[in-house]
Amino acid sequence: MAYSDTHSKAIGYLLWIFGFMGAHRFYYGKPWTGTLWFFTLGLFFIGWIIDLFLIPGMDREADRRFRTGPINFNLTWILLTFLGIFGAHRLYMGKWVTAIIYFFTGGLFLIGVLYDYWTLNEQISVENMRREW
Repeated sequence: MAYSDTHSKAIGYLLWIFGFMGAHRFYYGKPWTGTLWFFTLGLFFIGWIIDLFLIPGMDREADRRFRTGPINFNLTWILLTFLGIFGAHRLYMGKWVTAIIYFFTGGLFLIGVLYDYWTLNEQISVENMRREW
């Protein structure tokens, strides 16, 4: 069965550079281990190095789990990673009200940004399914 390419290995490896903070694991839809990597510096850098070889498998798994559509996963994740406190990723997804709230509150005092790291893949999949109708 062919799967859509929702996530990019190139973006995964780019985020892996910051992977000792769990960025690539959040990107591939693994929030629990992303949080663990964040608090242990990539399991004391050992897990971070091992992940260099695990990224292709995480990419395939993410491509199977998440729904492609008009909202691009890669662009949304880049916006969250670099402009999340301003709500740029929410603006891109069409969530104008929360985008404005994020803009004026620093990503709702960073708690909203953390929430989005945990749930962004699901938010994008749901929004892509909704826009298909």
